[in-house]
Amino acid sequence: MTLIQSKDSYIPQAPASSSAWPHFAPADVGPSELLATGFETLDVVIDTKRRTLWNFMRPRDGFVCFTPQLLRDMKSLHQMIPNLHEMTRRGGGDPVQYVVTASRIPGIYNLGGDLTLFAEKIRSGNRLAMQSYAHACTDLIYSNSTSFGVPVVTIGLIQGDALGGGFECALAHDVIIAERSAKIGLPEILFNLFPGMGAYSFLSRRLDCVRAEKMILSGRIYTAEELFEMGVVDVLAEDGEGEYATARYIESNARKHNAHTAVYQARRRVKPISEQELRDVVDIWVEAALNLTAADLRKMDRLAAAQKKRVANASGALSQMAAE
Repeated sequence: MTLIQSKDSYIPQAPASSSAWPHFAPADVGPSELLATGFETLDVVIDTKRRTLWNFMRPRDGFVCFTPQLLRDMKSLHQMIPNLHEMTRRGGGDPVQYVVTASRIPGIYNLGGDLTLFAEKIRSGNRLAMQSYAHACTDLIYSNSTSFGVPVVTIGLIQGDALGGGFECALAHDVIIAERSAKIGLPEILFNLFPGMGAYSFLSRRLDCVRAEKMILSGRIYTAEELFEMGVVDVLAEDGEGEYATARYIESNARKHNAHTAVYQARRRVKPISEQELRDVVDIWVEAALNLTAADLRKMDRLAAAQKKRVANASGALSQMAAE
C-alpha cells in the first residue's frame, strides 16, 4: 500500500481492489496483549495510528450469521473494550477512540439470525433456547448501542449483504458506512416473522414508526444508496472502498472526537433505547416465532439453504483470495 505524507497524518490512497485487510498503513497496526488470546469467529486488529479497533466477523465454516459461537466471541470482545480503554489510559497511552465492526467474507456483512437453529428449536417447542439466544443478541445490541460505556465512536461498515439481524447489528452503531451497492433489508416477513433484535427500536428513531413498519412489513431489500438518501446510512462509499472510506472518515473527524461522542451521548438521552425495551420486543419475537406454522418453517428452511449456498460461494472466493 502506497502512502502519501501530509503534515497531519498518513493518508491512504484509494485501493485499486477489495483485497484482504489491511488496505492501508500496515506499519501502524499493532496487537494488544489483552486481545492476544484471539477469537474463533472474529479477526481483531488495532490500528494504533488512527486509535481504532477493527473487528471483522468471520464465523467458522463460513456461516456468516449470528451463530452461538459468534455471539459468545462478540460478548467477550465487548467486555474487553472498556478494560482495554482503562488499561491504556492508566498506562499513559492513547485509548482507542473508534470501534469498527465489519466482515471478512466478500460480499456479505451478516445474513442475520441462525435460521437452521431457529427451525430446530421452534419444531421442538424449545422456548428457553429461543429466549436464551434472543436475549444474547439484544445484550450485544444494547452494549454496542451504548458504545460499551466508554467514549468511543462505533462504526458499522457494510460491504455486501446485511440482512435481518445483520442490518440490526449495523443499526446499533453510532455511524453506518456502506458501499454503494450493498444489499440491506429485513426479509423476515417472507416466513411470517418480524426482525425482533432492535430493528423497530432503531429504525423508528432514525426515521419514524410509520416508515419503520413499512420497511419491516414489506421485506424489501434496499441498496445502500437508497438508505443513504433516506438518512439511514450516514456515509456512502464506492464499491470495494469501504475500509478506505472508513479510514478517511476517522482521519477527517479525529480532531472532533470529543464533540462527536458528546452528540451521540445526547442522542441516546433524547431518544433512549433501554435494555428493557430491547428485551421486551425480543420476547414478543420469541412468542411469534413459536407460533410459526409448518409451512412457515419450510420457507425458513429454504431461505437457510439459500443462505448456505450464498455463503459457500463467498467462502470459496475468500479462500482463493488468501491463496493468491
